[in-house]
Amino acid sequence: MCNGCVQKEYPDRGNTCLENGSYLMNYLSCANCHQRDFVLISNKATEDDDGEEIVTYDHVCKNCDHVIARHEYTFSVVDEYQEYTMLCMLCGKAEDSISVLPDDPRQSAPLF
Repeated sequence: MCNGCVQKEYPDRGNTCLENGSYLMNYLSCANCHQRDFVLISNKATEDDDGEEIVTYDHVCKNCDHVIARHEYTFSVVDEYQEYTMLCMLCGKAEDSISVLPDDPRQSAPLF
């Protein structure tokens, strides 16, 4: 992973978790070849570890194959919620939780 390629390391992305793709707003240029071109995805792997789906891949410079960042995305179901997390030097860090029920109990107003 290369901190010379990004504007900010691990920016806070709130609840925006990317399963694939790249956050190009945070990409300066390749620290190795000094080109600002497309960022490719390589070495993508998906594994299921005890009910948790983990997707990992590398962000790579199109021109020189320099590894810009390693991306990790996780998905799991905990109780009645879908849990998402993302950790990547380029794309940032984020987590989200969404109810699997039609109405999210955390969003309902108290009756009294």
